Amino acid sequence: MTSFDPGFSIKPDFDTMNFIYGEDTFGPVTEKRYLDDIRSSLSDPNADGPALVYSVAMDVGKKKHLRDLREKNLLYGAMIYAGGRIGDEPVRSQGHIHAVSASCGCSTPEVYEIWSGEAIIYMQERAGENAGQAFAIHARPGDVVIVPEGWAHCTINASDGGKMTFGAWCVRDYGFDYTGIRAHGGIAFFPYYASNNELSWKRNETYSDAVLHHISAPDYSALGLVKGVPIYTQYENNPDLFRFVADPSLYPEKTGKYVPKGV
Repeated sequence: MTSFDPGFSIKPDFDTMNFIYGEDTFGPVTEKRYLDDIRSSLSDPNADGPALVYSVAMDVGKKKHLRDLREKNLLYGAMIYAGGRIGDEPVRSQGHIHAVSASCGCSTPEVYEIWSGEAIIYMQERAGENAGQAFAIHARPGDVVIVPEGWAHCTINASDGGKMTFGAWCVRDYGFDYTGIRAHGGIAFFPYYASNNELSWKRNETYSDAVLHHISAPDYSALGLVKGVPIYTQYENNPDLFRFVADPSLYPEKTGKYVPKGV
């Protein structure tokens, strides 16, 4: 399996769906998300698939950085996604919007980095009746994808049977708002494998309008990010680089540099 070095000592144990941490690394036992937890967001809520869909380790990193991360209100999370399919859908999360953070008074962005496997980071502008612009962003190991604040999004394992891992920067006092997604029975476009095993998309008819764009992982050099360098290492080299994640209102000039554009 092609993989990308995350920049600190962390390895997935695919048998237990936990992470193994090096001596200089802190991290928790993973929280588990099961198929029954996400059924209401599937195109077929009765579909069969792996019982354990994905595992989440919120707050991982190098021990020497823990104080600084707390002071900056930043948190790094790590995830393992199961292989297989759920009916004709790929393994995925149910989708949510980042809830308004008490620390900054706004929804906050998230910076993804794929470590192994392939992913589609799906995002849509809104979770109301009109979802607006939607994007299916295909990402491979080493690719970075930023979800803007206030956008509904979900993570899709596009490895077609294989497991997938990734890390992400987010605000430390994170929270999830599932209200709009659950009210519509899922995201505005459902991913599914067609009869030719190609990953395809079908509209969720509970939304009145939405336009889906398919793009590759964008270039974020305008934000100072360096392609091919782990985002954890980039934080280590420049501890202020991801401060916009914890409070985007302080950095309005950055927002336009990571909102996706239709093609």
